[in-house]
Amino acid sequence: MSLRKGLIIFVLLAFGANAVIIAKSVDHDTVRSLLSANKLMLLGALGVVFFSWLCDAGRFCALSYAAQERVPLSMGLVLTWLNYFGSAVTPMQSGGGPFQVYVLYKRGVPIGKGIAITLIRTMLTVLILSIVVPTALFLDPSILKASPFLKGLVFYVFIVISCTWMFILFTILRPNALKRLGKITILWMKRLNLVKSNRRVIGCFQWLDREVDNYILNFKLAFDSGKGWMLLAVALSILHLLSVFTVLPILMSSVGLPYSYTQTLATQAVFMFVLYFVPTPGASGVAESGGALLFGTLMPWNMAGIMAIIWRFFTEYISIFMGVVVVVRMLGWGVSEDLYQGASPEAEAVKDEIKRDRSDAGASPKSL
Repeated sequence: MSLRKGLIIFVLLAFGANAVIIAKSVDHDTVRSLLSANKLMLLGALGVVFFSWLCDAGRFCALSYAAQERVPLSMGLVLTWLNYFGSAVTPMQSGGGPFQVYVLYKRGVPIGKGIAITLIRTMLTVLILSIVVPTALFLDPSILKASPFLKGLVFYVFIVISCTWMFILFTILRPNALKRLGKITILWMKRLNLVKSNRRVIGCFQWLDREVDNYILNFKLAFDSGKGWMLLAVALSILHLLSVFTVLPILMSSVGLPYSYTQTLATQAVFMFVLYFVPTPGASGVAESGGALLFGTLMPWNMAGIMAIIWRFFTEYISIFMGVVVVVRMLGWGVSEDLYQGASPEAEAVKDEIKRDRSDAGASPKSL
């Protein structure tokens, strides 16, 4: 699937789900509530979204310092928006990494460190949610009772997250076994004629050994020599999630809906945890319809649907739009498409430098 196709699918699913939600839930009272909404509250929700961006950007900066690199806050914001864009066009919101690693490499951060920074960032979010969600469900099991739809998804997610953590621990504790597994996969690809020559196989082996060694080295570097920065990254991760979870209570307050902050926080934590593992681009369609069903446990149905759409607009759509702007202005659609299709960030950076050198060489005679 191409990058353009992934983005189109995301938009179509979002628009389709939103249209159905509006048709099924909106009535005259909904329109009246929206028209009388507190505009300052809505502006406050936007401010909280911006604060969440700063927390996420600061997390990138802290993790880069832990890996003995230097990423400024402005670049952290770019990486944050790229993550939203990449997550929007890939299943299970998994596509932000290659774009971020490419930008970090262009800033002089080695590939291995870039992978470690982006992976640890994602792991922190998943780790916090994997602690918060069971705690929330234990303290308030009515969240699952109110939505059989969510109950089934949570069961599926716990299986996926268990497998994910087992794989991450396997890669850290048994790097040599990971190398062997990777080399077996490459040999099978050679048998299937996906890798053409023996020279290419040897090159893949060397690349695998180098990248696994860098991956392990940079994990150790971050945790051994950057403990203070890691603690800061954890604190910023918690602040980031809290700010995202605060958007819904502000939106509810803007239209005069009563709410319990702890209940809205727990409900959103469970739902966000689920959305990480939905197999549609950016969890589109499921996020909107599932949000409407879930928010129906917090507010009247005639407000739940439209509130899910507005909540999604503030917490996702704005950030994805900023990611599109970054992709078009900084990366270019061609580079982004190659990265999306699995090209090496290092190779794309080299190609970009060659193009720039040729462009400069072509322009220099004219300047004379």
